[in-house]
Amino acid sequence: MDTAFRTPPHSTTTDGAPRTVGVEVEFANLDAPSAAAVVRSLYGGALEPEDPHRCRVTGTRLGDFAVELDMRSAHPGKTEEDKAEDAAGPLGKAVGKAVDGVVEALRPWWGNIGSLVMPFEIAAPPIPIDRLAELEPLFAALSAQGAAGTDASPLFAFGLHLNPQVARTDGDYVLDHLKAFLLLAPWLRREIRVDPTRRLTGFIAAFPVDYAVKVVDPAYRPDLDGLIGDYLEANPTRNRELDLFPLFAHLAPETMAAKLSDPHVRPRPTFHYRLPNARLGDPDWSLAQDWNRWVAVEELAADRDRLDALGTDFRAFAAREALDGWAAEAGRRLAV
Repeated sequence: MDTAFRTPPHSTTTDGAPRTVGVEVEFANLDAPSAAAVVRSLYGGALEPEDPHRCRVTGTRLGDFAVELDMRSAHPGKTEEDKAEDAAGPLGKAVGKAVDGVVEALRPWWGNIGSLVMPFEIAAPPIPIDRLAELEPLFAALSAQGAAGTDASPLFAFGLHLNPQVARTDGDYVLDHLKAFLLLAPWLRREIRVDPTRRLTGFIAAFPVDYAVKVVDPAYRPDLDGLIGDYLEANPTRNRELDLFPLFAHLAPETMAAKLSDPHVRPRPTFHYRLPNARLGDPDWSLAQDWNRWVAVEELAADRDRLDALGTDFRAFAAREALDGWAAEAGRRLAV
């Protein structure tokens, strides 16, 4: 599919460097070594197996890729429970080693079983926005090798995650993008036709309506700490369509550490947009489609007048309990 990648209003950071995007895609029916071989065939580099269900492809022309079963128990490594056993004395260590032996022997089989319903994932390195089109052949090649996306089975709840680097780190910039996303989320869900299984998993839960009504108010302009505090109070979870935990952890590490204890949150200066389906195998799908929908969010965020006007109208729809019609209204306003 020949769909051009749109450029967002801000294509560079404040220091003039090109903005980058991290892309993660989930799939089934293709194991880690096979998927890693596809990556190497397209971009070069060295294939480095780490275990039966995890590989790296390093030194490619785009950077380093990771390919793995998205299921931590399929990979070796000490857990917190392992560490606790080590501290339990000689008997605890002896028991722990015996259990470890059994677990390690079963680990590849557990990964094989898990791969029936859990996705493999390719995490691409951060790529400059103007080179995103170079990832499109990867999606086509994975599909040609038999990789299956979320549409292939009712058990598959596979997603495409986009991690656009922020152009600025001030509170107003972050808030404008959150406002824009909240205003366009119903339209995005309609356009993407989010897979029912993915909705049921809870990993991409919508923001509470009361919170959206509060934030899109043109008068809502807290500082960064106030924004983070309000966000965490209403959304004490990573499982949102747009997960701001990584960005907040990067911008305000002490504030986040005081309010949140989650080892899975990795600080990074990106939006973590996780709403799109991973539709590998569908000839009518492309990375460009979902990237361009995200660009619509950034375009709205960059237009304060239009942002405030839509915020006022969204609140009016909510007051009339008419938000079921907001997706169509937002789509109409975007087309103007």
